[in-house]
Amino acid sequence: MTVTLEDIERAAGVLAGVAQHTPVDHATHLSDAFGAPVLLKLENLQRTGSFKLRGAYHRLSRLSEAERARGVVAASAGNHAQGVAFAAAQLGIEATIFMPLGAPVPKLLATQGYGATVVTDGATVEECLELALAHAKSTGAAMIHPFDHDDVIAGQGTVGLEILEDVPNVRTIVVPVGGGGLIAGIAVAAKQRAAREGRTVEVVGVQAEATAAFPPSLAAGEVTTVERGATIADGIAVVRPGDRTFPLVRDHVDRVVTVDEDSLAKAVLTVLERSKLVVEPAGAAAVAAIMGELIEPAGPTVAVLSGGNIDPLLMQRIIAQGLVASGRYMTMRIPLPDRPGQLAQVSLLLADAGANVIEVLHTRHDLGLTVTDVVLQVSVETRGPRHQQHVLDMLRAGGFEPEVADAP
Repeated sequence: MTVTLEDIERAAGVLAGVAQHTPVDHATHLSDAFGAPVLLKLENLQRTGSFKLRGAYHRLSRLSEAERARGVVAASAGNHAQGVAFAAAQLGIEATIFMPLGAPVPKLLATQGYGATVVTDGATVEECLELALAHAKSTGAAMIHPFDHDDVIAGQGTVGLEILEDVPNVRTIVVPVGGGGLIAGIAVAAKQRAAREGRTVEVVGVQAEATAAFPPSLAAGEVTTVERGATIADGIAVVRPGDRTFPLVRDHVDRVVTVDEDSLAKAVLTVLERSKLVVEPAGAAAVAAIMGELIEPAGPTVAVLSGGNIDPLLMQRIIAQGLVASGRYMTMRIPLPDRPGQLAQVSLLLADAGANVIEVLHTRHDLGLTVTDVVLQVSVETRGPRHQQHVLDMLRAGGFEPEVADAP
């Protein structure tokens, strides 16, 4: 079996009235910098907060009555968990979800809120998948894989149908990639629908650089497992492409690029500030690729915002990281002689440089200080990298030796 345009069109009929046809928003700020129209496909506004509902509901809807009676089981860090839990509740099916220890609390609580039984065990999603498979074997529950099933891929592919309906002249679709279910479905839908209409559409995938399994897999021509790296984009941190998704991505996706952590943080911050949208780091990966000039401005470009489920505490950290990465926040350590007037002199120089002081720590207890020295740690708001350099130059011209500290 393989997924076809007809499968995805049938899935769209099943999902009508369940999954929302999410809007497409024109991003003027990105378009101006990119040099071509950029539109955002707002799957972060989907029910349950991500595209995952589409594939989960379509998969569950095709279970037999006997399978439904035995219940379903899934493993997920959050978005797939919520999609399965919601779909199961809609269809009257009992659901058990394995979530890793340390899963984001809002995602865990939301999954429970949809009525699923949540089991927190295992350090990673891969370990949870093993636990879910063991549960399925012992109970007879149907295993609902997060991406590696034709029915799931077809459900996710309905995003591609909506993009072509709302942006008929789309030239490029940029999609966050984890295990490949979303981009496989979108690529099949977009490529086959466009071919039917006598035109072409480019589909580009984006992975987090820290855990990117598709580039080496595509280079090797076979599914390859990579080491899991630390990334804020937990929703796409998948160490191995799916056996079902890999050939579809290989045959229908034009290329897969990677973005680093600073790029992801800047993208989350940009979408929040300029488009007034809350997007999780994985969901902002496509925007990160556009901002990082990894996409050619060949025409109207749609970036899929795949999810908006983010822990507020993580959001706080990401905003701070995004500000630092954008050159809009800087913390400096400034050694000073311990005599009156030094703090006032630094303050005057910062004011003359146009830097807004956010926080100040004045201490005599830093390691390595003599009894005649103090250290001033000051955090300032700046307008970008050039302004930061101007601030540092002003301080040095005033006789001080500022050292830029690591990001908070």
